[in-house]
Order: sequence, then structure tokens, then C-alpha cells
Amino acid sequence: MSDSIRITTLDNGLIVLTDEMRHVETVSAGVWIEAGARFETPEMNGVSHMLEHMTFKGTRTRSAQRIAEEIEDVGGHINAYTSRENTAYYAKMLKNDLGLAVDMVADLVQNAVLDPEELERERSVILQEIHQAHDTPDDAVFDLFQEACYPRQPLGRPVLGTHDGISAMPRADILGYMTDQYRPDAMVLAAAGNLSHDQVLDLAGRHFPSRPPRAADTPEPARYAGGEAREARDIEQAHLLLGFEGVNYHDDDFYAASVFSTLFGGGMSSRLFQEVREKRGLVYSVYSFLSSYSDSGLFAIYAGTGEDEVRELIPVVCEEIGKIAGGGPVSAEELNRAKAQLKASIFMGLESTSSRAEQLARQMKIFGRPIPTQESVDKIDAVDEAAISRAAMRIFKSPPTLAALGAIDRVEDFETFRARLG
Repeated sequence: MSDSIRITTLDNGLIVLTDEMRHVETVSAGVWIEAGARFETPEMNGVSHMLEHMTFKGTRTRSAQRIAEEIEDVGGHINAYTSRENTAYYAKMLKNDLGLAVDMVADLVQNAVLDPEELERERSVILQEIHQAHDTPDDAVFDLFQEACYPRQPLGRPVLGTHDGISAMPRADILGYMTDQYRPDAMVLAAAGNLSHDQVLDLAGRHFPSRPPRAADTPEPARYAGGEAREARDIEQAHLLLGFEGVNYHDDDFYAASVFSTLFGGGMSSRLFQEVREKRGLVYSVYSFLSSYSDSGLFAIYAGTGEDEVRELIPVVCEEIGKIAGGGPVSAEELNRAKAQLKASIFMGLESTSSRAEQLARQMKIFGRPIPTQESVDKIDAVDEAAISRAAMRIFKSPPTLAALGAIDRVEDFETFRARLG
């Protein structure tokens, strides 16, 4: 662990991590909470995201307007996001305003009032967000895909929730979820920038009082299934996701799978981009990605293509899969290029206080410790051709998933697609 990083666990269970960067003029501080789509019941799907919205609508000490004004009075910014496994609130400010940053995020996650009138207004805003996502095909296809990969499971449900669920969600249930999930022992406070650990500890002690520990809340284990999901729409393009079971964060093949995903479809020099777009002109956008969770993972290929090209697209992609899944050669040049891309993204992130704070929090949530940069670099460097082949063969032996949305009349049937994979 870097000498600049320090960790303390408070008596109330809150984990405080800091990364001191004396050469910068800013600080970033945020709270990461175990509250996301996979912690929700079917009836409460979308509550994590709704709560993220509502915290900004007023606390016991600040109105929504005051929250915005206090942040912008000092030229800072504050934001939040909800994922399937976490909700995060974070602020970035000049170094002298660290106290306000910690005070503000602590206020949001502990003192939100969920005013009934504000709740109804924000409910309408969230419904518009759901409709917007539905009307954006290259967003909507990802929800189709996720549900097909993890059917009838929390991990397969949309982060935003559904129209009917959000419309009917009672305020009392939202408050109950906040009480259960937003507890210090479920939180990590991470800060990076021109600060000291003792500064942040003092602020954390003042702004995060003790609360009774939360009840154990282990999410339902993920069970990747695979299958297909299709939705026809009267639009010009077909949006496709071809997926397989990936690896979780703790898997021995995590780094090999990460390098493989980059090599296969992670940039303009990747195999997919060069073959599918540059040589054949079948798509505007094509890429592969690895999505890892605490106990599962997905590997997927996204492509958006025209109605005339869709018939040719899947066979070409399957041909590229077959080349590497069958143990085909991986050149030293493309392997080194993929590793360089991953390492560069790590080092570039170190230049940002907000990226460092988020990285600290994510690693603490996932691994129980910050991961030294050199450790990650060494594991990337250790990936060789044999590791790439092993990861690729493992991924492509899993049951496939096909999600298609839009002009899908010419998308081949699932059994034909599966047969192409051998």
C-alpha cells in the first residue's frame, strides 16, 4: 500500500480511507454505501436510485436550493450515482473546503427528510428518466441483456426500476430502506487530495455519529443463466448484445479476462473493431466489455448495425470468437498493446483526486483493502498468451446470451447463433 494511503475504522463501523496528494489544490471526498439494485426486493426495485435522487431534495439542515448554493458558492461540485451493488455520493472542492465536502455528503446520507411533496415531484422526474432510457435503444438493450443473463434475480433487474414500481412505491418503504441500508457500518468514507488523514478523521468523527449496527444483509447469490431477449421497434438500427459468463472480481482469471476483453474489442486497434467496422463496414459502434460483480461477471459484445447489415454481423462476430476460443494465436504486439491500454488507464486515474477517492472506496468494498498500483500493474504484466487463451476458452464455453432490440427481423434465431459457437 502506498505511503500516502491511510485507513481507520471508527467505533461506529465507518471505514475512513485517505490518499494524500500534496501537489494538488483540490480535494475529493465521498461516501460509498452497500445499497444497489441487487439489495432490493422485486416490489422495491429502483428504491436505491430513487433514494439517491431524494437525498438532494432536502435534509434536516438544508433545503434543496441551499445544498446547491453552498456547493457553488465555493466553486465545487457534488454528484451521486447508483449501481447494482453500491450507491455513491461525492464532492470535489478546493483544498480549503474539505470540511464542507465531508459535511455535505454526511448530511445527504444521514439527514434526508423525503418531504412528501418533493417525493411526488421527484417521482415524476424519475419516471421521465425511465422513459428516456426506454426511448434510447442503445441503453434499453442493456436492460434486456441483464435480465436475460440473470432472470428473476435482483442482479437482473434495472437500476432505475420500472414505471409501475416507482409509481406505487410508498414513502414509508423508502424511509425504511434508507434506515436499513444507510448506516455507518455499511459505508466507506474515501477522500483524496491536498489533505491529511487526521483532518478527515476529525471531520468523520463530528459528522458521522454512532448508530446501531445494521442487520446482516447478504444479497441473493448471482446465478448466470444465459438465453435470449428480443424487442422489435420501428427504428433504423438493430442493437445487439452477445454475452457469456465472465468472472467476478476475486477470480484468478480477472486480470487475464480484463486484458482479453481489451484485446478483443476494447479499442480501435482491437480485433472486433478492425474486422467488423474497418474491414467490413458492418457497424458504426462495436466493442466488448467485462462487467464484474462480487460473485459473478459478464463478458459481452455490443454492436449497433443497420437492417441490411445485421444478417452478416453475427456470423462475422462468431467467426472472430471461434478464432480465439479455438486456441488461435495471440500476437505479442496485440497483447502488449492491450496491457498498455489497461496500465495507462490506471496511471491516468492517479492524476485525479476524484478518481483516487473512488478507486480507494471501490477496492475497499471489493477486496477489503486498497490495492497498490504496482500490484495491479504486475498482475497485468503477468498475463501471457496462455492466460489469454485460457480466459477466452473459459468465457466462450459458458452458455451464450443474445439480446436484440430495434430492427431485428433479420437477426438470426438463438439456436443458429448458439450452433455457430460450437
